[in-house]
Amino acid sequence: MNILVTGAKGMVGTALCNNLKTIRDGKNKTRPNIKIEEIYEYDIGDEAKLDEYCSKADFVFNLAGVNRPQNNDEFMAGNFGFASTLLDTLKKHNNKATIMLSSSIQATLIGRYDGEYGRSKKVGEELFFDYAKETGAKVAVYRFPNLMGHSRPKYNSAVSTFCWAVANDQEFTVNDRSSEIELLYIDDLVGGMFDLLEGKEHRCHFDGVNAVEDANGRYCYVPATHKVTLGEIVDLLEEFKAEPSTLMMPKMPDGSFAKKLYSLYLSYLPTDKFKYALKMNVDDRGSFTELVHTADCGQVSINISKPGIIKGQHWHNSKWELFIVVAGHGLIQERNINTGETVEFEVSGDKIEAIHMIPGWTHNIINLSETENLVTVMTCNEIFNPDKPDTFFEEV
Repeated sequence: MNILVTGAKGMVGTALCNNLKTIRDGKNKTRPNIKIEEIYEYDIGDEAKLDEYCSKADFVFNLAGVNRPQNNDEFMAGNFGFASTLLDTLKKHNNKATIMLSSSIQATLIGRYDGEYGRSKKVGEELFFDYAKETGAKVAVYRFPNLMGHSRPKYNSAVSTFCWAVANDQEFTVNDRSSEIELLYIDDLVGGMFDLLEGKEHRCHFDGVNAVEDANGRYCYVPATHKVTLGEIVDLLEEFKAEPSTLMMPKMPDGSFAKKLYSLYLSYLPTDKFKYALKMNVDDRGSFTELVHTADCGQVSINISKPGIIKGQHWHNSKWELFIVVAGHGLIQERNINTGETVEFEVSGDKIEAIHMIPGWTHNIINLSETENLVTVMTCNEIFNPDKPDTFFEEV
């Protein structure tokens, strides 16, 4: 399959082409039904190549468009005019390749969306529907909501502007924290385009600005959108920014808005913020460093014990831990404080294992080496609270 992507240098075009190439080059095995031979990347300045691309393409993603022109007349020229040229060129070669159109929810022309941009998108949609009737080619028209991906800040994405500003310590303004927007994350959009390539696109009709699943619907849509307020977005970004000092990682369930926003936020970090220092609690026995705190799953730390050192020698009522030795050679001992039962585990970075520290069992970890440090990753089900430490000294 040869694929033509117009608007290939834009936010969506760049992400789509990058991911199409992973399939073409055999790096992405998750879509075995998609076979790609060539990817034609078209953008402004490539006009001389459009004829060739349209003669060879088996599938067309039309992402080209204008959203920030110098004057309103450019909306129609950029969104409707190029679409006409593209379709005429396909017809010239009698090429009935499936074609996808990137339209906008603003084409509904409802309320604040009733403007020249929306009108140009609406006219473009009708042009594509007419083309489908005339030629019999399959057309997939997507009315995208606000898109969320790495794009130029202070341009046409409030989310990109907020991410850039927070990551780079720049001032920004939120006029109405309660204002709600619907967002489609770029990875979900790309996934929707892969679905389309496989003939598994989601069809819909529109009830106002809301997409309604409809197998016979005129339009297509990507269902994985998120409705969030500007205040929620900014609050999450401030949490992300504070993480290097608080170590607190917000909840990020799979598929959640927070998980996607965090990935986007990281993409705006200046290179000097790619790393940050952690507080090492150092003494003559070695060191203990907390790595990350979580909202509901405790914390992760790393413990370094010098040769011959014993650490621990305490028990907990309810707190539990996992000790995972990743380097060195050691011994973990545990004793039930009520029954006196004892267990021992010889551990080594050469065979990584996880050992439970059980509530009610006093425990320690001993570095058996005379020359090497013992390095242990320790997870605990709760963040240490000095007001309620639940930690009591007692030798094993």
